[in-house]
Amino acid sequence: MSEKIILKNGSGGLCLRGCGRQDKQLNVYDYLADLPGEEEEYDLVEVQFKNTRKGYYRNSNHIPLEKGDVVAVEASPGHDIGVVTLTGRLVPLQMRKANVRTDQEIKRVYRKAKPVDMEKYEEAKAREHETMIRSRQIAADLNLNMKIGDVEYQGDGGKAIFYYIADERVDFRQLIKVLAEAFRVRIEMKQIGARQEAGRIGGIGPCGRELCCATWITNFVSVSTSAARFQDISLNPQKLAGQCAKLKCCLNYEIDVYVEAGKRLPSKEIVLETQDGDFYFFKSDILKGVITYSSDKHVAANLVDISARRAFEVINMNRRGVKPEKLNEGGGVEDDKPVDLLEQDNITRFDRARKKKKKKGNGQNKKNGGQAKNPTEGQKKPAENSKSVDRERPKGKKGNQG
Repeated sequence: MSEKIILKNGSGGLCLRGCGRQDKQLNVYDYLADLPGEEEEYDLVEVQFKNTRKGYYRNSNHIPLEKGDVVAVEASPGHDIGVVTLTGRLVPLQMRKANVRTDQEIKRVYRKAKPVDMEKYEEAKAREHETMIRSRQIAADLNLNMKIGDVEYQGDGGKAIFYYIADERVDFRQLIKVLAEAFRVRIEMKQIGARQEAGRIGGIGPCGRELCCATWITNFVSVSTSAARFQDISLNPQKLAGQCAKLKCCLNYEIDVYVEAGKRLPSKEIVLETQDGDFYFFKSDILKGVITYSSDKHVAANLVDISARRAFEVINMNRRGVKPEKLNEGGGVEDDKPVDLLEQDNITRFDRARKKKKKKGNGQNKKNGGQAKNPTEGQKKPAENSKSVDRERPKGKKGNQG
């Protein structure tokens, strides 16, 4: 393996060029990095800054850049410091995905960061926490219904981006004037959503795993309560809300499966008529295909579980004017053991078969008195014993058995 395609990742190990910087959901695996080709044709690079902010810049000076290089890029005004996260022919594809047009004016990469640039960068970063605390107090004094979640200084310290959360439209013109006078920098306000804030902070979800928004979700799709209704989930706000106080993103994961499975069930409005009376829809197990009907429309009374196939049979009979004697007559729910799809991957699956064989062998030995190991031997001996008894029995005492 040549030195050209080897570099150190963040953990200190070695990897191919495609590995690059691992940064949760922001990382993009460059599957085209190790293919032979002219790298000079693609002078666009992707640079990542604090939080989820990324930018695309043109390497007009043809500086040899790799993933993980710290560079100084053009900003308005001054320059900014970021980390190269993607190079080569995959950058135009990512720009198209991010709706960034290549025909518009793209800012340039100045140089690789020098020690002087890094000193200014560290000084600016050291002021961020203090600035955030003070800006929150200023917003509270102005009675603004907003929360400033984070502050990001530009690499040269001449500009600051304030990330805030607000449920309603906020007029922060006065806030910008006060912040500019207090910190003597150019101010930019950027609104983020509650889901983005939760992803920035991170945490553990009720499932016991790290939040999806902090690990792999890159774009947030709207979640509605209809997703919970389709899956027959209780509409309890405390259970449906996530760490961001919004509906959980995982409600959308299985909604398509439930919608497809729900098409195989009859309508909830259809009433099943039998000789015992009418039955109304009460609840259903969508994935299992089991429907529960009640004899009362509003109260759970005389509940009967039937399969979807049986429900369609009763509906077709009612359309022909026929009423079955019972709802679950000949069409009750089969109490089958659920199939374990992962059973074939269990390493102890062969041990079960051996135990069954041993049990069968022990049962046959008990029937034969524990003497014959071969079942054929145990069958032949009783026949031989019966013949020998008949031969030894006296002829005169055949009828005197009492």
